[in-house]
Amino acid sequence: MSQGSDKAGVRAENNEAGNNAAGQGAAGAGAAVTGKNGHTPRLIAPGGTIGILGGGQLGRMLANAGSAMGYRFVALDPTPDCPMGQVSRQITAAYDDEAAARELAAQCDVITYEFENVDAGVAAMLTKEAYVPQGSALLHTTQHRLREKRAIEAAGATVAPYREITSVESLAQAVSELGLPAVFKTATGGYDGKGQWVIRSADEIEEAYATLSKAGTELVLEQFIPFQKEISVIAARSSNGEIKAFPAAENIHVNNILHLSIVPARIEASVAEEAERLAVAIAEGLGAVGLIAVEMFVTEDGRLFVNELAPRPHNSGHYTMEASKTSQFEQHIRAICGLPLGDAGLLTPVVMVNVLGQHVEPTVARLSIRDEAAEDLGVTPKLHLYGKKDAVKGRKMGHVNVLADSTEAALRWIEESGIWNEENKSRKV
Repeated sequence: MSQGSDKAGVRAENNEAGNNAAGQGAAGAGAAVTGKNGHTPRLIAPGGTIGILGGGQLGRMLANAGSAMGYRFVALDPTPDCPMGQVSRQITAAYDDEAAARELAAQCDVITYEFENVDAGVAAMLTKEAYVPQGSALLHTTQHRLREKRAIEAAGATVAPYREITSVESLAQAVSELGLPAVFKTATGGYDGKGQWVIRSADEIEEAYATLSKAGTELVLEQFIPFQKEISVIAARSSNGEIKAFPAAENIHVNNILHLSIVPARIEASVAEEAERLAVAIAEGLGAVGLIAVEMFVTEDGRLFVNELAPRPHNSGHYTMEASKTSQFEQHIRAICGLPLGDAGLLTPVVMVNVLGQHVEPTVARLSIRDEAAEDLGVTPKLHLYGKKDAVKGRKMGHVNVLADSTEAALRWIEESGIWNEENKSRKV
């Protein structure tokens, strides 16, 4: 099995009451939850200003949701006219620019982050000089796959068996222990399949090690899990300890990029309940404040293996924008500001489909005119574009939430639209 670790130091301090299996429990009113960040919870009422480290599409959607609640926003991002900067104030500076971070802190009542690869040192500095209810400890953990796996295990969840890799010899030894195929990854960096190598033959070991070791970071080998489905659950934990989990999304990837999120997920009810329970346990165990997305593999016999965590809004949670009583973006704001969490229940079946660079023109053209096929199928497509400058092939430019009476009808519209033909040929449904 996977390498163990000292569980002390990866669990957050937590005096909170237990939660029910469906992940809808809450701590008693007024419970103080400081976790590792050391902050006493504060109420940041509507009208306050929220600073966000990162100005991409997640920041843009946070700002859109929060503006409707009465909050003001400031982004710190190095890209001029970034997606969030188009809908809020922006400080244009590098993420490791401490002077810029202090400027952000001076303008804001609370600070959060919209992606986990912001500079952990700056985040740690800000926790001492500003109100950052998420702290920097969880950011530090989720930026490193080995630390993350040990933290997940400490929270009581199961990950794929793994080994830390320090040399080509240790990689060969790990392959002999875990078997093939196996997934070789850098411990830091990497997204959408980058920084990974699926080793299928012992002949690949030397080349795989030579390639990934160039990153200059620690390396990890994971046993390949023959999963039936990939799912994710997004849990929200507020600064006062209340927790709620959104329904599980069934995720389908094409070329290592998320293509579809199907909700309700096509899994047994008992598996969905266990997935929500695990997400809540991880949110509690790691002392999360705000959102944490828990990605999992589901095996044919219904076992769950946690794959990755993301302490922020997540692509697989975009379906909540129209299909849930409370969107993931509003929920994150509620959590970090100390407001009561909203109802995370589902309003309608939905399929979220990503719009990559090559899909922008046909999607806009299709949704700019009356769509009789959508009317016939009883589906309602909702387009969200992120304001990115260049529509590059394979780059996420937006998404469409397809609301329907059934996920089958939504999937049929996506297929019959012809926009995602290449992805639809590759996907497994």
